[in-house]
Amino acid sequence: MLDLFRLLCDFGLVVLIWMVQLIIYPSFKYYSSENLTTWHKLYTIRVAYVVIPLMFGQLGLAITQVSIDASYLSVLSLVLVLLIWAHTFLFFAPSHGKIAANNITKDFIQKIVRINWWRTFLWSIVFLLSFTQFQL
Repeated sequence: MLDLFRLLCDFGLVVLIWMVQLIIYPSFKYYSSENLTTWHKLYTIRVAYVVIPLMFGQLGLAITQVSIDASYLSVLSLVLVLLIWAHTFLFFAPSHGKIAANNITKDFIQKIVRINWWRTFLWSIVFLLSFTQFQL
């Protein structure tokens, strides 16, 4: 049952990150800075209802899986999840702060899209690891 919950969290996050990468972040360039700031306030509150439970769930489940069976794949998955957390809080949390403060440029938007490929790649790998470990 633990593997199923982990697979569901990982699937939710991989779908979400691909939507962010392909749709949400690139759309920022089509807003005026005032409209983006206004919309961004609503977006961050609403997306937090989805992201926060999934990220904490994923982290808790990854830690639990390592504590039950510290296999190469479970440890690798936990390390990747921790890298995603570090990347999120060291780069993306401050970036969203800049957007909220209306301190953005077109180059900045391109930078977050470019750098977000790392999270997209890492979350995709985490999902694939979870998928390969899942047993019916």
